[in-house]
Amino acid sequence: MAGKRLLTVCGWTGCKFYQKAKGVATALSALYPADYEARLDESPDRDTYRGKLDALRQKTPTDAKAQAHTASPLVFLTEGGATSYLGGCDDTVAWARARLSPSTEENGASGICNQDVGFKKDHGFDYDVVVIGGGSGGLACSKEMAKLGAKVAVLDYVKPSPQGTKWGLGGTCVNVGCIPKKLMHTAAILGEAMRDDAAAFGWASPDVKHNWAAMREKVQNHIKSLNFQYRVALREAGISYLNKLGEFAGPNTLKVTDKKGKVTQITAARFVVAVGGRPNKLDIPGGEHAIDSDDIFSLEKAPGRVLCIGAGYIALECGGFVNGLGSSTTAMVRSILLRGFDRECVDKIQKHLVAHGVNLQIGVTPTKIEKNGDVLTVHGSDGSVNEYDTVLVATGRKADTTGLGLDTVPGAAKDVAENGKLKAVDEQLPHAPHVYAIGDVLDGRPELTPVAIEAGLRLARRLFGSGTERMDYENVATTVFTPLEYGAIGLSEDEANESLGAENVECYISEFTPLEHALSDARSARGDAAFAKLVCDKTQDLKVIGFHYLGPNAGEITQGFSVAMRKGATYNDFLGTVGIHPTVAEEFTTLTVTKASGASAAKGGC
Repeated sequence: MAGKRLLTVCGWTGCKFYQKAKGVATALSALYPADYEARLDESPDRDTYRGKLDALRQKTPTDAKAQAHTASPLVFLTEGGATSYLGGCDDTVAWARARLSPSTEENGASGICNQDVGFKKDHGFDYDVVVIGGGSGGLACSKEMAKLGAKVAVLDYVKPSPQGTKWGLGGTCVNVGCIPKKLMHTAAILGEAMRDDAAAFGWASPDVKHNWAAMREKVQNHIKSLNFQYRVALREAGISYLNKLGEFAGPNTLKVTDKKGKVTQITAARFVVAVGGRPNKLDIPGGEHAIDSDDIFSLEKAPGRVLCIGAGYIALECGGFVNGLGSSTTAMVRSILLRGFDRECVDKIQKHLVAHGVNLQIGVTPTKIEKNGDVLTVHGSDGSVNEYDTVLVATGRKADTTGLGLDTVPGAAKDVAENGKLKAVDEQLPHAPHVYAIGDVLDGRPELTPVAIEAGLRLARRLFGSGTERMDYENVATTVFTPLEYGAIGLSEDEANESLGAENVECYISEFTPLEHALSDARSARGDAAFAKLVCDKTQDLKVIGFHYLGPNAGEITQGFSVAMRKGATYNDFLGTVGIHPTVAEEFTTLTVTKASGASAAKGGC
């Protein structure tokens, strides 16, 4: 590599895009101090930063793009004594990714993708690699590494929840997350269709009743079949599956404990930490009487009157489906719903929940739970006292790294964040480079199953194959399976305004009734509607930087559009695409109303 490069990152403390660019620059300087240096010009707030912009731009006074730059961060590159304008957050990430990619003309034959840890096949350890955690990411990574010739072991041991719930191989998603959640959400949606839609389509309205026990049995049987398939897949791949709890006992040694308490040791040249996370507990008097998302899907009987504590997607998804299945449901929310998502869309989700019977206690936290027989009395910070049959706490998750023993691995403790997650560069711990991490345990990465799987596959190919692709964590599509489903990609409107300045953002919106709901008097009376929104960057030919959809089949619709987003589609690309009629997805090919115009987004007709 040529001489040392200086990255100057300017921005304000509360801007997450500045923090991201700052993280890239400081990681480079920490990993490769001979090649990179980071210099930060950090302002305490947005107004202070904007007041300094004119002076900051003078680092490259003749660069027109630099002089027009108004967003945070503003990044410059100095090499060979010359300073040039690099751009904003995305530009910095792209520049770093290109410079670190292997086999580039600039970096030479080897590049600096992951640090070389001197791996040799005759290392003398029990395994080439041990994967700690048998969730979706760990399983995908282990099978890919085995396919590429590595000798692999997978450790997976489920510590029971405080209520005693435990499960099999496959991790959170399969056992107590995405799979049972989607199935129970579907059960609630089916019930809604029978109650609200069937009669309008000519079906005699039956007395719709839900059998929780029957649903639970079917859901759990399906999960057990997946557990079995995963065990078979590991065996067929030649992977050692160890149903044991692992703890580091040195740089290349794991102490493993089986369910009977027997302790042995195994060794490996490399390790992949894929332990995921576990739900936060409710730290109040009587908090032990609450269940969490580890328990809700295996309840023997219907939960009855339910209090969901939390405002994230897990709380609202669970609250949504138990309400849809007939339970009287209250959601206790400390501040706002779905922090980090588009506020306009979240407001519509909130109204939809209320219209469908969910009672919202906003600005309230629980202070005490008292148990009297099967009844739980919950005291709220607002002085409220209410009785429930089930209290579900869903206030976030914590990385399951306590007891992992990383302090016995030289350097690894430096890569553990305050929240217990692991700070990695390209899934590699900078200070313990033979240790890697994927999935929810990674600090600052999306906590999504497909992200863990893709990161695991790419890591495996880099370590044991000829792969060079890094995981791209940008523009990852996601769906929140609330009763009004929400699909999102990229930036929210607020994030775009914060990053680019509101004057550089255009939002195209439409509110409409899906055809399949058009005959329902009940939906019409409630005002149920779908919503489409594109957030566009006016400085880049209306490049679509945010996609938001509320309505039926949000996951199926959003997944397809994520390809277009990754390829840099513009508003005109969307508008120039011929839609499929009649569908809700086609709405994104006909958006013409801008939010700034003040015109009504309500759409009628075909």
